[in-house]
Amino acid sequence: MSRNAKINTLLLALVAALAVLPLALGLGDHKEEPFTGADGEAETAITEIRPDYEPWFSPLYEPPSGEIESALFSLQAALGAGVLAYYFGLRRGRRQGEQRAAARAEAGPSDPGADA
Repeated sequence: MSRNAKINTLLLALVAALAVLPLALGLGDHKEEPFTGADGEAETAITEIRPDYEPWFSPLYEPPSGEIESALFSLQAALGAGVLAYYFGLRRGRRQGEQRAAARAEAGPSDPGADA
């Protein structure tokens, strides 16, 4: 197994452990909704500290259900991942093209039928 394969396997195991350990250890069992996210936790903390607090802004769009909200969040994450993957792929392709052009320039003029 190559060094990169070992590192990738280790990283995959760490990600799996981060996903499974909170569930296996029961870290959210004492809560009504154990994995609500930072927004829900912040709202709870603010209402405990100042019950009369009123938010400065209201959402532009309030999804009709939690499932739709989750779907929109997943769509946003997928679009962001797609943009990042395109950017990094474009950079890698440009770098490889520059390396090939430099290699061809070092090799000098070649036979026109050799590339085909």
